[in-house]
Amino acid sequence: MSMDRVIEKKKGIKLKYIFGGVGVLVLVFLVYTIFFTEHQSVYRAEKDKLTVSTVEDGLFNDYITVIGQVEPITTIYLDAIEGGRVEERLIEEGAMVEKGDVILKLENKQLYQTILNSEAALAEKENYLRNTRIGFETELIQSRKNLLDNTYRLTRKKRTFEQYEKLFSEELISKEDHLQAKEDYEYEVKMLEINKLKSRNDSMIRVTSMKTLETDLQKMRQMLELVRERLDNLNVKAPVDGQLGMLDAEVGQSINQGQRIGMVHVLTNYKVNAKIDEHYIDRVRRDLKATFDRNATSYRLNVKKVYPEVREGQFKIDMVFEGEKPDNIRAGQTYHVKLELGQSEKAVLLPRGGFFQSTGGQWVFVLSENGTEATRRPVRIGKQNPQYYEVLEGLQPGEQVITSSYELFGNNDKIVFK
Repeated sequence: MSMDRVIEKKKGIKLKYIFGGVGVLVLVFLVYTIFFTEHQSVYRAEKDKLTVSTVEDGLFNDYITVIGQVEPITTIYLDAIEGGRVEERLIEEGAMVEKGDVILKLENKQLYQTILNSEAALAEKENYLRNTRIGFETELIQSRKNLLDNTYRLTRKKRTFEQYEKLFSEELISKEDHLQAKEDYEYEVKMLEINKLKSRNDSMIRVTSMKTLETDLQKMRQMLELVRERLDNLNVKAPVDGQLGMLDAEVGQSINQGQRIGMVHVLTNYKVNAKIDEHYIDRVRRDLKATFDRNATSYRLNVKKVYPEVREGQFKIDMVFEGEKPDNIRAGQTYHVKLELGQSEKAVLLPRGGFFQSTGGQWVFVLSENGTEATRRPVRIGKQNPQYYEVLEGLQPGEQVITSSYELFGNNDKIVFK
């Protein structure tokens, strides 16, 4: 008879307990990762190769630095009043000239012909006026002679009529003779009135005609003077005292009327011309102040003119000196000018750097207190000058900021220094 055998339980860790333990460890690791570690992308960099600047609390000077070029205060352009061929060039570029100096001599044969024609027409008009005046004088003499003859006949007819009237009253002559004498007398009276009226009318016509001819003749003389002035304009002269600039005319060259051939720089004063980024066009206006230093001396300028046109992202301004000018100032010299855009004010300041091109001034990397790492932080930047940015929000004086370029940092949130 067989007996049942007791089966003993196996000792050891079961497989299901192993899997459960591993699961618990994974869960604990995940919880730790979620709640006790940072989820920031990190970039490691060498601190010595970065530029670190300290945020300051100071006075923000609202200005920009521009490169100004010295120019003459005024430039007068030389345009050919008359066209012609360059016959002689008397003064070269760069020479000092006085008002009225002849710079070029032009030749224009067509203009000479015009002058001859005008002189011939004037001579013809003067001859016609002379003949007309002689004719009027002759008519005037004849008119006076007619009046004299008419008066003479009237006197005789009147005397005859008075005699015949007396004889007729005494019945010594016939009635026909009396009427004939009366009619002759009345006829002469009327003829005298007609001749006087004709003489007055002729005189008025003569005066009017002579005035018209004199006016025409005067106009012709003026026209001839203008034509002769055109002849004088063949001499291109300096309009003002100054320095002769560009002169685009060579001997033998044909110059058209109105063609620009040169310029004269007025050197009684100077101005400084500068080009400014269009970003500042709303802030730059007339009467702004500017300064520059030369040979340990500071000189002041004043904005005289702001040009409205923007070309290639820049606009121009003209500045004039207030007070003294540098010694030996010359057109073409350049100065680094500080243009004041506003009053100085207290502000939180961040030194300028290459980071601005990457962030647009919207965020920066701020170092921790121990200086071992830098964290990305949003900021708000206001005005800027060649040295500082004005910080409106996000930074406090004493904090340190990476101000060099951020191009290598990518989109990382933290910089850890090696």
